[in-house]
Amino acid sequence: MKFTVAAILLAAGFAALPLCTSRNDLLNLGVQIFLSVILAQSWNLLGGYAGQINLGHAAYFGLGALVTRFLWIGGAPLSLSLVAGALIAMAFGCLIGVPAFRLRGAYFAIGTLGLAEILRITVGNVIPEISTLRAAELASYNILPRYYLTLALAALCVIVVALLVPSRVGLGIRAVREDEAAAEASGVGALQHKLLALAVSTAFAGLAGGAFAYYHVSYYPQHTFSPVWTFDAVLMSFIGGVGTIHGPVLGAFFYVIVKEFLAVRWVEFHLIIFGLIFMLVVLFLPGGLVEAWQRARQLLARSRGAW
Repeated sequence: MKFTVAAILLAAGFAALPLCTSRNDLLNLGVQIFLSVILAQSWNLLGGYAGQINLGHAAYFGLGALVTRFLWIGGAPLSLSLVAGALIAMAFGCLIGVPAFRLRGAYFAIGTLGLAEILRITVGNVIPEISTLRAAELASYNILPRYYLTLALAALCVIVVALLVPSRVGLGIRAVREDEAAAEASGVGALQHKLLALAVSTAFAGLAGGAFAYYHVSYYPQHTFSPVWTFDAVLMSFIGGVGTIHGPVLGAFFYVIVKEFLAVRWVEFHLIIFGLIFMLVVLFLPGGLVEAWQRARQLLARSRGAW
């Protein structure tokens, strides 16, 4: 209940932010945070709740960006372009999911990374030129619709995951994560539940890619297939708290804000610093910021009880 109230207040605050400031740098930071929330939350559904460590998440992000950009610049409505990008990403995910789920553990992770790299190299060779907006879109470019679009998609992603996780299907997904053989023995279809988690996860990754394509004036199509997008999603999920609803949200906020701060002051070392943060979290706080908050509350409660 507290999380729901906090989430509503946070979303309302972000929705009202453009009314309180005209600073484009703050709105751009907001867009980056919202995109990161979608990416982290979508990865967390498959990696955190279903227990399938996907290192090829960038493939779905890149497909969503590629399809959305191509259709939108070609004259299709933005909403149709975004939906098409999400559906293509989801279809590709389900297509490779059936054979990929035959792999287990590290083999599944390496296999998904390999598929994503094949896509990245292929797109780089087939479409090597930069993707830019047409003069009409460039002249009318406005950050506000990008801001509200990414905010709405981030809210939608969190709501869908929050509704899915406690449902019967969500319980089945988590049962597969804990023990696939035991889940199968109790009547839970492991492959079906993993495919469902993959479908929702890849659809939201495709939506994030489509929003990225709408947000950026120019970029190389190969860029959205970079493994950096996967590793960012993994890092944000673990820093915030993998396998929780609000962990990826906290991780996205922390990651984007701290990354921007470090990139300005220590541009040569910010990636090393984040690598160290990730190792410390895995070693001492496996539950991420969520676990840190719970420990702090327990210590506060004990101190009050001692008084």
